[in-house]
Amino acid sequence: MSPRGCGVRCFIIHIDGLRHIFRHLRAERGKGNVLPGDRRVENQTSSETSSRSDQQAQVRRDALGHRARLRDRLLNGGAEALADYEVLEYLLFAARSRGDTKPLAKELLRRFGSLAKVLNADPKALSAVPGMGEVSAGALKIVALSARRMARSEVMERPVLSSWQALLDYLSIDMAHLTVERVRILYLDSKNRLLFDHHVGDGTIDEAAIHPREVIRKAFDIGASSLILVHNHPSGNPEPSRADIQITRRIAEAGGLLGIILHDHVIIGSEGQISLKAKGLI
Repeated sequence: MSPRGCGVRCFIIHIDGLRHIFRHLRAERGKGNVLPGDRRVENQTSSETSSRSDQQAQVRRDALGHRARLRDRLLNGGAEALADYEVLEYLLFAARSRGDTKPLAKELLRRFGSLAKVLNADPKALSAVPGMGEVSAGALKIVALSARRMARSEVMERPVLSSWQALLDYLSIDMAHLTVERVRILYLDSKNRLLFDHHVGDGTIDEAAIHPREVIRKAFDIGASSLILVHNHPSGNPEPSRADIQITRRIAEAGGLLGIILHDHVIIGSEGQISLKAKGLI
């Protein structure tokens, strides 16, 4: 056998051996095994994963730093230290222990129109905003409830007529942003302290919704000496309508005959409040 002939046969055997090796490598990769030649890919993947983890950790650190800065401004900067969206941001921290709440706070203001309207919004409407849910809605609603309780305590602790602004504040917090017209009667005792806050009903204030005789009878039933009629205008404009003026005069006349005084009729709107007594309509 010539050296040349042996060389050809050896070359063919070598080629067949390489084919076998390549088939083995393809099979191993198909099983998901990492091969020696794949170390560069493995190292690159590990590096990318580490980089993403570092970025996520930095985002968390930035969020915590932002929260600390907001808290510092809140505690040390006075009543106007935070913008409305920042107030909402801070309130949402209670429901969301991590992450940036600024986009959600700004979306709430965009959707509802103002901080007051966000806090007074229906819980279901709040929960329907993407990113909210019941926990976040609860974090906002408890603030609105706390504000009402604080305002009501100011009214309950002293004579109403000598703390008129506190009464208007309470009524505004409670009624200015309602989407339905609500009628209330505040019954007072002989010292003009709030005896009973009666929710008469929802709807247009006319004799179909409120009956003068029933209003005065209720005063006798609970031992009230006087009363204040209150309702809101969902339109925001508190100017009295003709029906508002007529029902006020009917109640004043019915009460006057039996010694029950109608001190005032207050109309609440998001644009302000109006006293019918101050306008000379009682």
